Amino acid sequence: MKVISACLVGCQCRYDGDDNLIEEFQEMVVKGEAVFVCPEQLGGLSTPRPPAQIVGGTGEDVLDGKAKVLTDQGADVTAQFIKGAEQALKMAQLVGAKEAILKERSPSCGSSVIYDGSFSGGKMPGDGVTSALLKRHGIAVFSEETFRK
Repeated sequence: MKVISACLVGCQCRYDGDDNLIEEFQEMVVKGEAVFVCPEQLGGLSTPRPPAQIVGGTGEDVLDGKAKVLTDQGADVTAQFIKGAEQALKMAQLVGAKEAILKERSPSCGSSVIYDGSFSGGKMPGDGVTSALLKRHGIAVFSEETFRK
């Protein structure tokens, strides 16, 4: 069983109300091979919502209290990102997921690259908050760009 970012299976839950549909991943859900989650919605954020980025580090740093997740307007949404990551982990554990396929560059779901917190399009190596938490609990995390069936 796998966990997949809801936007990758066609749910319009991105910050801008759109999706990132990849039919292969949607088919995994249809076949009962995966469940889907949107950590940001699970954390209580609305859709659409202001764009957010990790400021001062990576998802690991957010979990350790060393960085924050802020919107482009400066609102602190760290607590919602942590709550969403915890709920995504709970769902993964409930279904016995050993792998996750999460949306690269997302402050929640990025698994090797995230935006750098400047809101200027710059990127940096690192995990989003949910990816970092899942990895800490032994779940292998891939992105839509690195996953191979």
